[in-house]
Amino acid sequence: MDRNKMLQNIEDRQGFWDIIVIGGGATGLGTAIEAASRGYTTLLLEQHDFSKGTSSRSTKLVHGGVRYLQQGNVSLVLEALYERGLLLHNAPHLVRNQSFIVPNYAWWSGPFYGVGLKVYDLLAGRHGFGPSKVLSKDETLKHIPTLETTDLHGGVIYYDGQFDDSRLAINLAQTVVDLDGTVINYMKVTGLIKKNNTVNGVVAKDIETGKESEIFAHVVINATGIFTDSVLKMDDPKADNILSLSQGVHIVLDKVFMPGDSAIMVPHTEDGRVLFAVPWHNRVIIGTTDTPVDKPTLEPRAFEEEIEFLLKYAARYMTKDPTRRDVLSVFTGIRPLVSLSHDKDTAQISRDHQVIVSRSGLVTVTGGKWTTYRRMGEDAIDQAALVAGLDERESKTKNLRLHGWLKHIDPDDPLSCYGSDSVYVGKLIEQDPELGERLHQDLPYIRAEVVCGVRNEMARTVEDILARRMRALLLDARASIETAPEVARIMADELRYDQKWEQDQVSSYTRLAKEYLPSAI
Repeated sequence: MDRNKMLQNIEDRQGFWDIIVIGGGATGLGTAIEAASRGYTTLLLEQHDFSKGTSSRSTKLVHGGVRYLQQGNVSLVLEALYERGLLLHNAPHLVRNQSFIVPNYAWWSGPFYGVGLKVYDLLAGRHGFGPSKVLSKDETLKHIPTLETTDLHGGVIYYDGQFDDSRLAINLAQTVVDLDGTVINYMKVTGLIKKNNTVNGVVAKDIETGKESEIFAHVVINATGIFTDSVLKMDDPKADNILSLSQGVHIVLDKVFMPGDSAIMVPHTEDGRVLFAVPWHNRVIIGTTDTPVDKPTLEPRAFEEEIEFLLKYAARYMTKDPTRRDVLSVFTGIRPLVSLSHDKDTAQISRDHQVIVSRSGLVTVTGGKWTTYRRMGEDAIDQAALVAGLDERESKTKNLRLHGWLKHIDPDDPLSCYGSDSVYVGKLIEQDPELGERLHQDLPYIRAEVVCGVRNEMARTVEDILARRMRALLLDARASIETAPEVARIMADELRYDQKWEQDQVSSYTRLAKEYLPSAI
């Protein structure tokens, strides 16, 4: 992907696009793939970087949702389990089978959760990742040696999916381009264009140059996640809010706290949520919370009590009790929960998605979760095609291999997340062996990945590289700060920027990354 080429596509476009998608997170990218794969001329506009918001701040799970089964939302679980199976086949370089242990500290919980997870297996059917099984105490500890042993009776093992969210988002953007669509980051939609009270385009501002453009389309889709209500109010200033916002916090620890390959799933916490401790990129992610918030923001911050809540639960289930000093990073995402009634506990609000058509013809798709991104896109485009009077075309995305598709990867290879693009990274190193050197001793990344991020993945800032093309900000915020000057130097060389740009980038990134350290919260 080349941003200049994407901008040129807008300049060269004669007449209307078939579909403009606002929003470059999971929902918007999935919607754009759905549109482009059906042959509609497609433009996606993102105000910041792809997956900057909620879509890069998930628990890194592709799952049906055990909690939704507890709530009795069988239809959502069925849909998510089906989509989970599709995603494993469509992006095998980023999605993998992950074992989970439900530890049992009461005599009745083993049979209770054992039966529940057998139902989960049955709902998955042929898309299942493996059968659940009740484990003895010794078997449980073989999977998780550092699990608290006091009153431990055993456990239940089951299987779900794990992935790298922002890496998948980049591959989704690349897939849109592979399908002749156009995607542009740092292109903020500032208004909607109307004719006869019908939306037929957008006003968009290039954040890098300040240039504003009027871009026309047969239909516009609002896929802006937590900013959904803002776009609805662009269309109708009197529109009611349709979202209840809830933030989820995660802490990241060193692998020493949970050295096995299995994850822990705690079925019920004090706030009614499921809690996970999941191995990821040689670290452990613990989360998440469910705290109502009033306003959407691109950089939400954890509350002190959320950090303490996660540390308390980690200590309850691990023999080695983590402290704030052990936390390598804290990251927070905001969930866009569709709720026309705002008096509900956010933990109880459904994660189903909705497609809404305004009187103006603006199509809004919101709610949902990462696992069902493809289905959300399919439903949105079905509706958008009707609104715009486009030729009716069937969905082709169920078996669409996403950019980078590669089977039988080595998960221990740091470049495995690139899939088939790892060949390109290897060629960069052949041309310049220095690009094969590590950026930091505590991080798995090499210099060539910075070059790849700029040339092929539309990275424009140091944050784009260290937070989303790489996951350094989440894996170790302090180490990522130490890495920033070298990343800025490589990027400045690639983008032909001066030393002041380098200095500004390092300063800006350092301020941001310090907010991911628990001492700053």
